[in-house]
Amino acid sequence: MAGAYQETPIGYVQAGIELDSLPTDLHHPAVTAYCQKMLLRHASTRERLPFLSEFYRQTLASIAPVHSVLDLACGLNPLAIAHLPLAAGAPYAACDIYSDLAGYLNQFFAHFSIPGTASICDLAAAIPDQSVHLALLLKTIPCLEQLDKTIGPRLLKAIRADHILVSFPARSLGGHAKGMPRTYEAHFRQLMEGLPFTVQRFEFPTELAFLLSRT
Repeated sequence: MAGAYQETPIGYVQAGIELDSLPTDLHHPAVTAYCQKMLLRHASTRERLPFLSEFYRQTLASIAPVHSVLDLACGLNPLAIAHLPLAAGAPYAACDIYSDLAGYLNQFFAHFSIPGTASICDLAAAIPDQSVHLALLLKTIPCLEQLDKTIGPRLLKAIRADHILVSFPARSLGGHAKGMPRTYEAHFRQLMEGLPFTVQRFEFPTELAFLLSRT
């Protein structure tokens, strides 16, 4: 289930060696090229890459600047941090089930002096309990529901965030739409029944996103 968006091994050792040779300016062209190359290695972020800046500009415009982030089941998404409208010094916590990924992300944060931490977590077993301005839960609920059909509402209710950016795939990994946006939106509305959030909806070529804000 966790490897659904990862067709081949990422190669974190070599990626870390390349990272060490980069400038420490997150906005340097060489760094931008490196991050884009890495984001292409994971199917979830590869699908988002053509509209990456617009994705975060649209979905987070109403809550910018973001003062703290919890990126759940993060994959390589923290490498897109330059595209998020973060306040200066905003802490970024990321978690995923892979220890080698967490180690690589901690190296990434340290190299660019980002106040970030990456750790191992299994959302099917426990949900991080830190309180944040924004939690990211991108294309994660459908994967978790393969293990536990009831996890969606419990997860959304338990996340301690003022806002949660939730997304669902709008196309299959093979590129077929198959009515997925309509199906996932109906499912999402069911998950939200009785939960204390207002919702903003956003649709992109390969992704359907919702910004949940606590009422």
